[in-house]
Amino acid sequence: MVMSASRRRWMLRIGAPLAVALVAGCAAGVGGTASGTASSQEALLERARGFWAAQQASDSVKAWTFEELSKDPSWTLEAYLKRGGIVYDAAEVRKVEEIDGDRAKVSVFTRYSVPMLRLKGQEAVLQDEWRLIDGVWFHAHKRSVINPGS
Repeated sequence: MVMSASRRRWMLRIGAPLAVALVAGCAAGVGGTASGTASSQEALLERARGFWAAQQASDSVKAWTFEELSKDPSWTLEAYLKRGGIVYDAAEVRKVEEIDGDRAKVSVFTRYSVPMLRLKGQEAVLQDEWRLIDGVWFHAHKRSVINPGS
């Protein structure tokens, strides 16, 4: 098929910038593990920082408001408060590792102690899981390997 000169000019004027924009848009999602909109990432980081600030302050009532469990009718605040056992001396939310639909992972540096086990000053970088529920990010509940019903 032979293109007319005016059609070629139109393709170069309109089509080329459009193709560049499409390629640039696709490339933005490649190379990094985080996806999702910038506003979604910022909302997630804000929620994660709030949750970990409450954990570090040992404010379990405040932390409950960030928990996925708070949306589960089979859980109560009282049951949540009975969990515990870990004391967070430091918690630093570092970055969003990935957002995949309604699931996300956030990198969090923690320094913690487990008094019952006489462990002090332990450090770890967590891949903290989050769930998007009704447009709000909530800290994901991790099932216990020892007690799957917890």
